[in-house]
Amino acid sequence: MKQGTLRYGGLLGAALFLSACGSGGGGSSTEPQPPVVNPPVTQPPVATASRACYGADQPACNLRTYQLMVESFVDGDGAANYGVGYGPSQHNGDLQGIIDSLDHIKSLNVNAIWLTPVFDSCAGQAGDDRLDATGYFACDFFNVDPNFGSNARLKTLVEEAHKRGLYVFLDGVFGHVNKVGVSKPSPEGRLPALKSGGAGYPGQLVDYGKPESLAYFKEVARYWVEQYGIDGWRLDQAYQLGLDEWRAIRTEVEQASAARKAAGQQWGTLGYLVGEVWKGADDIRNEAYGPSDNPALPSAFDFPLRYGLMQALAVEESGKGGQGASVLDASWNKLENYPNHAMPNLMLGNHDLVRFGDLVQRGNFNPADYWQRHKAAFSFLAARSGPITLYYGEEFGDEVPGFAKQVSGDCAAQGLCDDHVARSDGKVPGVTGFVPDGEQAELKQWLAELLALRAAHPALYQGERVKLVAEGSVYGDIKQTATEQIVYLLNVSSTPQSYSLPVARLRGGSALVDLQSGERLPIGGSSLTVALPPLSGRFLQLQ
Repeated sequence: MKQGTLRYGGLLGAALFLSACGSGGGGSSTEPQPPVVNPPVTQPPVATASRACYGADQPACNLRTYQLMVESFVDGDGAANYGVGYGPSQHNGDLQGIIDSLDHIKSLNVNAIWLTPVFDSCAGQAGDDRLDATGYFACDFFNVDPNFGSNARLKTLVEEAHKRGLYVFLDGVFGHVNKVGVSKPSPEGRLPALKSGGAGYPGQLVDYGKPESLAYFKEVARYWVEQYGIDGWRLDQAYQLGLDEWRAIRTEVEQASAARKAAGQQWGTLGYLVGEVWKGADDIRNEAYGPSDNPALPSAFDFPLRYGLMQALAVEESGKGGQGASVLDASWNKLENYPNHAMPNLMLGNHDLVRFGDLVQRGNFNPADYWQRHKAAFSFLAARSGPITLYYGEEFGDEVPGFAKQVSGDCAAQGLCDDHVARSDGKVPGVTGFVPDGEQAELKQWLAELLALRAAHPALYQGERVKLVAEGSVYGDIKQTATEQIVYLLNVSSTPQSYSLPVARLRGGSALVDLQSGERLPIGGSSLTVALPPLSGRFLQLQ
């Protein structure tokens, strides 16, 4: 959660604090091959392999998380509403609406959900109901906001999600609280120490110079694992805590999760922690991960690569785009200095970013390519080792009607500021009355099949990356484990391309098989020419 506007200026610049709250796959082998618009790229790939995700025994590498903005998603309980908030939704979302939507969420082949903050925000007492609706300035970290439901309703949500094989992550805002402070002691009698955030800051900061603050939030982090069986935390504005505080909180969560596992519990045993540091790679390393010999957080959101992906297939919020495949490699390279324990979590969007569909429109691309750009972006997401996150509505290529160009001036009053315009009403067939049209339904089904493909191939979610190409419009990697090699190739342009794959980079086999179309490409000679349709990713498994 960021307050105001953050500008990256190019690939990734300094983060500025905010002022307002805010088909892939080729055709069959019998079809004619597309023309080669550019000469096939034949340069040998870089021989080194980059770090894989955390480890072969780390289930978090295979996380496919679906993020929900609680206050804007789905209204399932007419008695639990805010009715006001930042963004274009009706702001009537609640926990029951999420429960009602779990079957749809599961149908996407995700395996986790992340809820934006659900804790009591003492609605109205600080004079800003819209800010309270976000949940990011809570006053009680042990009770659910009555405008979202109740503790019992949250427990039901966690249990129903677990029945469907879905992990549940809560949003932990451990660096700041509501203007009114923390309204009551914890179950063990603790309160954090607080300090002013300065003129204009919408809440109070937690003072970690006082030991009672860390003790309080260690209890918060532990309580919801022990008592409700949650599977981990997304950590808001993680730079507000020091690395030592995160080490202590991580230990608390991991010990609570390990105790549940030792007691024979199936859920509440993962203990995943992912930090939000909405800055560049160096800051993420220094403010979230810490060094390899003294780790802090195990995971952080992959903002550098997200901005590179926007520039390759759409535009980023600033309007910069059309950078070709090289920007993806440049973004990757920024991550190579991460410590060995790091598990970057890649996403296209979230509640603080402009939806991918709106960024496609902001870039004035051919409307006929709208759906294919989504498929290309999803394919890159699926080929990335480590946890990935989808934002609600992306499965339908959602965008905000009438919004594309950045709105200035009274954007907050209109609900159209870049940092909260994605907080639109959820679209859930059979629950909200939404009926997807043909293109929306096809994209949703395609995404579900893609996520199932990713889940079935460890080379995709935890494999090493061997760079092949990042030139012109063609990006390519080999993703590999000890037993599997998959060539991933992406055409970021709207014209057909071709790539000459150096066969020497493969371990030896008879053919590459497209995991989506089933096309078989026999291997013979020193190179193999692979056709790349416009705006398409291909997953080619060595056999």
